[in-house]
Amino acid sequence: MATSNTYEIANVSDLKDGEKKEVDVPGTEQKVLLCRIDDKFFATSPKCTHYGAPLANGVLTKEGRITCPWHGACFKLDTGDIEDAPAIDPIIAFKTQTKGDKVVIEATEEDLKAGRRKPSCAVKKTKTDDSVVIVGGGASATTTAEALREYGFAGKITVLSAEDYYPIDRTKLSKALIADASKIALRDEAFYKELDIDFRKSSEVKSIDKKEKKVVLSSGESVSYGKLVLAVGGTAKRLPMDGFDLDNVYVLRNLTHAQQIVSARDANDGQKKKIVIVGSSFIGMEAAFATAKDHDVTVIGMESTPLKNVLGEQIGQTIQKSAEKQGVKFYLDAGVEKAIASEKDPKKAGKVLLKDGTELECDLVILGVGIAPATKFLDGQLTLEKDGGLQTDEYLQVKGEQDIFAVGDIAHFPYTGPGAEGKPIRIEHWDVAQNHGRAVAKTLSGTKKPFQNVPYFWSAQGAQLRYCGNNSPTVGWDDLVIQGSLDEGKFAGFYTKGDQVVAVVSMGYDPVVSKAAELMRRSAMPGKKDLQGGQDIRQLAF
Repeated sequence: MATSNTYEIANVSDLKDGEKKEVDVPGTEQKVLLCRIDDKFFATSPKCTHYGAPLANGVLTKEGRITCPWHGACFKLDTGDIEDAPAIDPIIAFKTQTKGDKVVIEATEEDLKAGRRKPSCAVKKTKTDDSVVIVGGGASATTTAEALREYGFAGKITVLSAEDYYPIDRTKLSKALIADASKIALRDEAFYKELDIDFRKSSEVKSIDKKEKKVVLSSGESVSYGKLVLAVGGTAKRLPMDGFDLDNVYVLRNLTHAQQIVSARDANDGQKKKIVIVGSSFIGMEAAFATAKDHDVTVIGMESTPLKNVLGEQIGQTIQKSAEKQGVKFYLDAGVEKAIASEKDPKKAGKVLLKDGTELECDLVILGVGIAPATKFLDGQLTLEKDGGLQTDEYLQVKGEQDIFAVGDIAHFPYTGPGAEGKPIRIEHWDVAQNHGRAVAKTLSGTKKPFQNVPYFWSAQGAQLRYCGNNSPTVGWDDLVIQGSLDEGKFAGFYTKGDQVVAVVSMGYDPVVSKAAELMRRSAMPGKKDLQGGQDIRQLAF
């Protein structure tokens, strides 16, 4: 067992109430985050376990929550436990006390170096006849499975994933085109074995049988369930026009897709390629930025500016200018007619034809035209919405179904964020999918609470773009308040409906989005008039 040492890390007078800072641990090369709340001190790992952001730059609350400035992961200071996604591992909370005028911690060298730990699971073995079957292998599926053990579920847990690898950080597929599973793995076989979770790869579900309470695999095998969690995510859409089924036309949703794109991009010793991207929303634009440095990239969009439908014209134009500086060319307000086979290789597309007659030469084509819920196998057993999603209640339980839950990209759930008034909404965010999983795990472990969460996402758009809340047509917005400078790429944008802020976006303006998410959670977000008057929410104290 590792030896715990005592370290004097600060003077009591170094921090005022409500302050935080990163401090050195004497005699080591390590640091800790030190916070003071109501004259009590807390010391934890200094960096977020998600992507390593310095928590000293994050958002501290009087309740003892620290939120990452980059992507909104939130931790409890007294335990280090996760309060909010996208982190999957807690930080380490060190025993902290004052001795005279000194702040003292107890810590092992191993914990100081590690900066993270695996979740503290109340149960690690199957002990009851209860059973949960989770269909899917992505963010919501893996979070549901491990959170069940964390919250004390002692029954059998089976995860049925159609993919042939253990869960990965899917966000890095489009943001960085990382095609090596080992570099983006979230969990491995040993992790699931330790928690007695039966994680089955390459296990595609063909149908479900509600009456018999079982799922049927493509192999013909049946798996019985007590409770069923549907976490199947989405399928990348393809275009129905001629030519978009040719060999060098790719979608980008899973690891295989990323590997195909990287292989085509790097063929012929990495020779410069002509890459045509159809779609000017997040996936298409992320792919454009990820490939623009060494290749000739063209983006085709139906909007007048990229990302206009989500971010509006002003911010869309800012991102377009940033992409154009990197050499990306745009054809906007454009429709696609078809892809034309190459004369050299008729199995591949050589050109993309637009409706106005423009022909764009291509070595490969990437389609970023959205996803559809991967729910066709449920048709006839469950009632699907027009888009293929499933309607749920506030507990993410499928409407009309006692034992079936839907999480992640497929769930139409009552949104309680600002401006929504509980209207059903389907959100395709990694963060939301993970938080869905944690919520359902709590319910199935005996702690039933309505799902309430402020959505948070991020995107690689030349620089890191962060966003919280929701300004989709379901919620709506009628004005945009800009603080900072769009031209300099350092700004915050506040989407408002009347005087209420419904969503916030930023670049180079941390931690404004993390602060906004916390203010929205508390229903304490300043209104439009305050923001127009120059109110900087980063300076607000809780």
